[in-house]
Amino acid sequence: MKLSEYVSYDALGLAALVQAGEVSAQELQQTARAAVEAVNPAINAVVEHWPQPQWERRGPLSGVPFLIKDIAISMAGKRLELGSRLAQGQIPTEDSYLMRNIHRAGLVTFGRTTTPEMAFSTTTEAVLYGATRNPWNLDFSAGGSSGGAGAAVAAGVVPMAHATDAAGSIRVPASSNGLFGLKPTRGRVSHGPAMDEVFNGFGVQLGLSRTVRDSAALLDALQHPHPGEPYYTAPQPESWLSQVTREPDRLRIGMMTQAWNGGKTAPQIVQATNDTAVLLSELGHQVTEAEMPIGVSWQELVFANAQIWCANLVGWVEGLSQTTGRAISTDMLEPETLACYHYGLAARAVDMVAALEVRNRVTRAVGTYFQQYDLLLTPTMPDLPWRIGRYGTGTADMSGLEWTAHLFDHSPFTPVFNVAGVPAMSVPLAHDAQHNLPIGMQFVAGFGREDQLLRLAGQLERAAPWHQRRPAVWAGNAGE
Repeated sequence: MKLSEYVSYDALGLAALVQAGEVSAQELQQTARAAVEAVNPAINAVVEHWPQPQWERRGPLSGVPFLIKDIAISMAGKRLELGSRLAQGQIPTEDSYLMRNIHRAGLVTFGRTTTPEMAFSTTTEAVLYGATRNPWNLDFSAGGSSGGAGAAVAAGVVPMAHATDAAGSIRVPASSNGLFGLKPTRGRVSHGPAMDEVFNGFGVQLGLSRTVRDSAALLDALQHPHPGEPYYTAPQPESWLSQVTREPDRLRIGMMTQAWNGGKTAPQIVQATNDTAVLLSELGHQVTEAEMPIGVSWQELVFANAQIWCANLVGWVEGLSQTTGRAISTDMLEPETLACYHYGLAARAVDMVAALEVRNRVTRAVGTYFQQYDLLLTPTMPDLPWRIGRYGTGTADMSGLEWTAHLFDHSPFTPVFNVAGVPAMSVPLAHDAQHNLPIGMQFVAGFGREDQLLRLAGQLERAAPWHQRRPAVWAGNAGE
């Protein structure tokens, strides 16, 4: 298969070709590796890829090339380094539950993508790998923490890739790279057995894709539970994929253009949000400007997240240090990560309890909002992607609390919904012509209501299609 043909299909399209015998899984793998070689020198999204990966011949996505993020998922015999020198060279001995579900789906995992160190950032510029660049404009960030996945999918390496989201890490790269990104409800996808408590329920996993139906199919495939899941939300009777082609009801949609932190949204982002509201109205939905109360102050939200994030980090860092024999120092950890580690060490049990109470207050406030509105519309990001290097300027002396505040101010529209556990998606509905950069719109639904999101996403994809747009770095442009 030629690269120009390969990039024209989404994951379900490639799976259909394999099932019909029109192309082999082995041929798709060869083509995917050729795509890596064509674009990765420019974007630095794929850490490594390996020949002759194993795959299940049965499954709804059988034969489709796939990449996993270098964190929160383990594949037996393949390195898991968390974007950190402290973990460099670590090789798990068994698959995580999510990896087993990926195998069960028939996806052919042939490599891993970049992440910032310990995923503690919404850009992807780890010292271990170097910066991951945006395929639309190489001077700019691909977002984070799933920036490698975002850049790889946008550049045509794979039609979709694994991603995680604890404060926006699916939605931020989706917005930055012109992709569809669905953050599922808390408890849809397993973290087990080693990472059951990822930020006390704030972290979720799924992927990034170029089409809505691919993300829906991925959620269908990966929501298989395992015994004893500490967070578990049962699936609906009908498949998520079936929702994509179903027209949504007339939706009551609240809209916000300014975030809770008091920062100002860039004018072109506000305009894109207003244009989206017009499109929604033309499609028959009711859009009303209505700020969402979150039950706590922004400062309380940031402080609570800093307690939970940094306390969770302590166990990861000390476990890696014990395993590798490497010191917990600036030689092995970036200064911001080390600051978060020290902040986590100082966390008090009473502050952790208070943080969980903040979580519950936010969850109730968000739940109340969805008694009045079906969905919330916001920009995914308040600004365009930042230039490479900007994110880490002046941060080396920050405390763990200050770094958390910095991260949240960069992406203030997204973390609330990790705290509340509700589903949210970024939809690539706009574009900044001056910088040739995508602009994503965030939609949020009540707990467990991915069906509402997927129905609307399918409608928007049909009304304002985006997947024929091509970034500057695109595997389909490579000579064959």
